[in-house]
Amino acid sequence: MTSTVAVIGLGAMGLPMATRLAERFEVRGFDIASERLALAAEKGVTAASSAADAVSDAQVVLVAVRTGAQLNELLFGDAGLATHLTEGAVVILTSTVGTSGIGETAERLAEHGAQLVDAPLSGGPVRAGEGDLLIVVGAAPAALDVARPVLEQLASTLSIVGDKPGDGQALKTVNQLLCGVHIAAAAEALALADALGLDRERTLEALTAGAANSFMLGNRGPRSLQAYDAEGAEVLSRLDIFVKDLGIVGDAARQAHLSTPVAAAAEQLFLLGEAQGLGALDDSAVIRVVAPERLS
Repeated sequence: MTSTVAVIGLGAMGLPMATRLAERFEVRGFDIASERLALAAEKGVTAASSAADAVSDAQVVLVAVRTGAQLNELLFGDAGLATHLTEGAVVILTSTVGTSGIGETAERLAEHGAQLVDAPLSGGPVRAGEGDLLIVVGAAPAALDVARPVLEQLASTLSIVGDKPGDGQALKTVNQLLCGVHIAAAAEALALADALGLDRERTLEALTAGAANSFMLGNRGPRSLQAYDAEGAEVLSRLDIFVKDLGIVGDAARQAHLSTPVAAAAEQLFLLGEAQGLGALDDSAVIRVVAPERLS
């Protein structure tokens, strides 16, 4: 029975996930930023003094890092978190890091008596706090049994896509190809509407009511309309995240000897946005790469 969950990384996704989990479990959280620890404490999460303290006696350790390199540094680097895991603990990887090296990470964890559940997620901070995430999972059945109560607390859609770590990353890579392309396409469409002298709000309303609609158009479209405001749109997903994710898509496609020209074109838009200093803005700001200024 899972009772104690450690959450390592209390950033944009880690904090709302920890808060959601605290409704059901004892949750200990750790982040290198003291202000994030303070926020977590205000929301019912026990703030740990270190990552090692957070994972002590925790049956489930949820990790929210950005890259595979950060994951391996956390587990096996100077911090050596793997050496502090309780016997039989399950580490849930919620990040999109790509398939490369995931099998080796799982094997190294097994040497410490722990198992890896590969569970990248999609949905953003608001849905994380509401338990409304899409989570795709690759994990051995025994590890999944331990992790399932935690995953079900966070997900409205829990899709088991394979029985080994790496399977979740593979499906999330496919997911991010579509998401990145859809965001870029939405930006182009709304920029074209502006260039043609159409009212962008009415255009968006019409498009989302018809066959051209997609989740990304409906979700990012309104934020694209705010991209030219002085404050910009609220940052719910940073533009440079798609630089990383579409890079993962490109790497996977090359390894598979598969041509993905549409994804590659979308990646270039996000790379240009990052080069123009938009990386920390909401990813809907990619419209400013297509059209640096409003045309009408």
